[in-house]
Amino acid sequence: MRTRLALFTGVAVCLLCGVFSVVLLNVAHHAATLGLIDEVTADGEVTAYYVERGDPVDPLPAIPRDLIRPVQVVDSHGKVVAASDDLRGKPAMTRLVPEPPRRTASTVICGTVFSGTCDVVVAQRVHRSDGDWTVYTAAPTVPFYVHPGLLPLLVGMTVLLTGGAALGARHIVARSLAPVAHIQRRLDDIRNADLSARVPVPEAKDEIHYLAGTVNQYLNRLERALEEQRRFSTDASHELRTPLAAMRVQIEDALIAPEDTDVPTLSNAVLSSVERLEAIASGLLLLSGLDRGAGEPLQLVDLAEIASMAQSSRPWTKTVVDHLAPDVLVTGQPSRLRELVTRLLDNAERHADSTITLVVRREYELGAQDGGFASGTAVLEVADDGDGIPPDRRAAVFERFARLDSARSRDAGGFGLGLPIARLIAESHGGTLTAQDPAPGTHGARLVLCLPLSPRP
Repeated sequence: MRTRLALFTGVAVCLLCGVFSVVLLNVAHHAATLGLIDEVTADGEVTAYYVERGDPVDPLPAIPRDLIRPVQVVDSHGKVVAASDDLRGKPAMTRLVPEPPRRTASTVICGTVFSGTCDVVVAQRVHRSDGDWTVYTAAPTVPFYVHPGLLPLLVGMTVLLTGGAALGARHIVARSLAPVAHIQRRLDDIRNADLSARVPVPEAKDEIHYLAGTVNQYLNRLERALEEQRRFSTDASHELRTPLAAMRVQIEDALIAPEDTDVPTLSNAVLSSVERLEAIASGLLLLSGLDRGAGEPLQLVDLAEIASMAQSSRPWTKTVVDHLAPDVLVTGQPSRLRELVTRLLDNAERHADSTITLVVRREYELGAQDGGFASGTAVLEVADDGDGIPPDRRAAVFERFARLDSARSRDAGGFGLGLPIARLIAESHGGTLTAQDPAPGTHGARLVLCLPLSPRP
């Protein structure tokens, strides 16, 4: 990058210097040409003075040595009546005659005065008694480089400025990108074993400063994600090992004493462990699909109908009391929403003493801090009359494989994926799932789902 930017800067400066040199040469050439015309005019005025007085002009009157120029005097009939030594016997330089009221005019002619050269010719109109005469004075044109030293000076300055700009750009870019090199070296030093290191953040509030901040934020998220992955792997391994260990013990006992083994009893014991393994595997697969965002297309659904279908999907061991407001419409995936409600009911069934309360309603006054939405909020509540969830543990119940000491024990039949799956489904639909205080006058756990309310088509 440094080389490319230095090359680009050098080329740009070279082009700018070239354009500047061309403009400067044109301006200098124009100024020098005007000066030359003034000089040639002044030279011709000496001869014009004598012509206008009526003095004889052949030979030409004496001209100061520093004003000697090719001169011709042409009478009113266009005849050359006098000329300097280098123009004797030659026709008039040009037919240019100043138009009244102008007394002088100038032009550039090539190959007429002196073969192979271009000259500036100034014509001066002089009044005589027999008509207007014309005095022509010539001088070689100014070369395009104006002065022999000017062109080398411009070329040398262009080379110096181009080289200096390229080297300066390379140095500036190198200094500007030095923090990037530090960031790269630090990232190379970071390994999965230690993600606590962070890249240096430059003090200057520039793009690299914000890039380093973004990289550190990414490293923070990566560290948290890897930590969650390690914890998840550890918890998953522990959950899977428990039923596998139980199955192994049961099978080994059967092998040690086959004559004392009852096949139906052994099969039922092993089947419960297999069912637990199957439930864990199904939960993990569902979590994987939710993490990838897979699922059926979104459509407009009635949340009360979803809750009713989930409630009637199987018989419940506890009494379910429902209060389902109709036409609470949301946009989502029906199967996923039904899965969400079913898992909330499963969780409530495991921990309720006798009653589960299922509520669906719409809210228009909930603020964002309470999970509300500007267009209105579809609210689904599942409450039980069990031991409840301590306030300081309400966030932990949504972690994968998390359990509370008493309320979420293995004896209750859970394996720590139901509520994390439910929350992930809620978030994939743009909503929230939280554990809140029980309603006034009640006790137990209360899980509240909030989704954006959709208008009726």
